[in-house]
Amino acid sequence: MLIFPEITSLDVLAPFEILSRASNSKVQFVWKNTGTVTGDTGLKLTPDVSFADAPQFDVLMIPGGPGQIPLMDDIEVLAFLRNQAAGAKYITSVCTGSLLLAAAGLMQGYKASTHWLSFDQLAQFGVVPTDERVVIDRDRITGGGVTSGLDFAFSVLAVLRGEHEARKIQLFMEYDPQPPFESGHPRVASAALVEEVRAMAEPMLIRRREASAKAAQAMKSLDPLA
Repeated sequence: MLIFPEITSLDVLAPFEILSRASNSKVQFVWKNTGTVTGDTGLKLTPDVSFADAPQFDVLMIPGGPGQIPLMDDIEVLAFLRNQAAGAKYITSVCTGSLLLAAAGLMQGYKASTHWLSFDQLAQFGVVPTDERVVIDRDRITGGGVTSGLDFAFSVLAVLRGEHEARKIQLFMEYDPQPPFESGHPRVASAALVEEVRAMAEPMLIRRREASAKAAQAMKSLDPLA
């Protein structure tokens, strides 16, 4: 699991909590170095391994958050993702992590999801935007925004260890969601609330749109078939 400064912590913590309980599995946080990184709400996370010392992972998982934006043209990060993807069995993401995978040229022709506020940015990378909470397309598994990391992780667990183990851990964790409000997605929230949230996020979205457009252009310039 990639971690980085200004990560949305739940993007990675929810999948970590579930997948670390899987049989015969080891979950590691990886970053450029092993220094502590601070998430967008102040939670501090410590990488287990640096890029240089990372083994070949069977599953690569990329979360999102505001800190994803400057990574869209970070040569070291993109190279690490490409190198790992070449040998990984599954390439996965939660939230805007799919945009980072796309910037690395790893999502062309695949169906994928991301946070609803950034969903419109997928297509420019040759991704097939799919508005579902979890999308499985061959060896690519992507989740929507933040809390979808729970459903994402159980879906990954079912792929890796079978549905029975996924069901067992779901029961052990008492994952029985009953949200107190019907406002978790634009399809159920009021139009006024959707616009309020859009306005709240607009400064960040402007930066993300600019980074995505730049990264998509850079990716296409390297791809003779684009």
